[in-house]
Amino acid sequence: MHKFDYSFLENGLLPANLINIVGNIYSLSVLSRDRQQKFADVYTELTAIAQIQSVKYSNEIEGIVTTDERIKEIVNGSTKPFNHNEQEIAGYRDALSEIHRNYDYITFNELSIKRLHSIMLNIAGHEYAGQYKSEDNDIIEKDPLTGLRRIRFHPTSAADTPSEMEQLMLTYMDANDNPNINQLLLIPCVILDFLCIHPFRDGNGRLSRLISLLLLYKNRFDVGKYISFEEQINRRKGNYYDALLRASTGWHENKNDYAPFITEFLLTLYLCYKELDQRFAVVGTKRITKQARIEAVVLNSLMPISKNDITKILPDVSPTTIEKVLGEMMQNGSLQKIGSGRNTKYLKIEL
Repeated sequence: MHKFDYSFLENGLLPANLINIVGNIYSLSVLSRDRQQKFADVYTELTAIAQIQSVKYSNEIEGIVTTDERIKEIVNGSTKPFNHNEQEIAGYRDALSEIHRNYDYITFNELSIKRLHSIMLNIAGHEYAGQYKSEDNDIIEKDPLTGLRRIRFHPTSAADTPSEMEQLMLTYMDANDNPNINQLLLIPCVILDFLCIHPFRDGNGRLSRLISLLLLYKNRFDVGKYISFEEQINRRKGNYYDALLRASTGWHENKNDYAPFITEFLLTLYLCYKELDQRFAVVGTKRITKQARIEAVVLNSLMPISKNDITKILPDVSPTTIEKVLGEMMQNGSLQKIGSGRNTKYLKIEL
C-alpha cells in the first residue's frame, strides 16, 4: 500500500527551476484579481469562452469529440445531447458548472469527489457513476506509430481503493492545514496520487482535471475560469503524460519523485496566467476597450502577427472588429502589412 506523506514539502524551499514560475504565478494572480474589479464585463465574456474550451478539450484528451458548434450549443444549454459522446460532454459541462458556482462550499473529501463523478457520468447513464471501481483496472497506452498497446501503470487494486482514498483525503487535510506547505506544490501531488489510485472504473482523467480546478479555485488561483486549464494540458499533452509517467514510477513502493509532475502542472498554470495577461496587454488604469486591446497585442508583438494569432489571444473579440482595427492602424501609419492572402501578417512600424 502506498504511504501518503507530503512532509517533504514542509521546508518551504522551492526547487531552482520553480522559483520564477511560482513567483510569476503569484504576481499574475494578484494582477488578475485587481483587473476583475475594473473590467468585469471582459472577464464575463472570457468565462463563457473558457467554459466551452474546457468542456471541449478535457473530453478531447480522452477521445470524446463532437463538432465545435455542437459543443457550444451543449454548453449553452440550447440543445440536448444527440449521442453517447455528447452525453459525456454534457456531463462534464454540469460538473464544471458545479465547481464554478460552488467551489467555496465544496469540501474536498470522498463524498464531494464521488458526487462530482456522479454528476459527470449520470447523463451518459453509467450505472457505476459516483462509485469506486469494483474490479482492478490498468492504464493502457497505445503507440501512435505501431498501434501496439502496453500497460503503462497498474493503479491501486479495487480492494485497496477505499482505504487509499481515505488516506489520501486525510493526508491532504493535514497538509492543507500546515502553514509551512505551499499549496501550489501540494495540489499537483494530490492530483498525481489520485491518478495513481485511479479510483473509478471510468472518468478518472477528466475528474482529475475538475479536481485540479476545484483545489486551485479554493486557494484563489482562479485563472481556469477565464483561460481553459484543460486546453493548456491538451496543447502540452505529450509533456503532461511524460511528466505523469516519470512521477508515478515507483509509486507503489513509495520511491516515486513528484517533481516532474509538479513542474509540468505549475508550468501549465503559469501559461494560463500568461495568456490571460496577454489579453490585457495595455498599461495604465484607463478603460480597456476592444480596440485598445487589439492595438496593444499588435504593437507589443516583436514578430509579425496574423489575424488568426490575434483571434487566439483575444477570443472574445470578433474577427470583424479585429479587421476594422487593423485597417485603421494601417491607415494611420502605425502598422505595415507583410505577405498576402492567408499568409498576411502585421508588424508595427518603428518611428
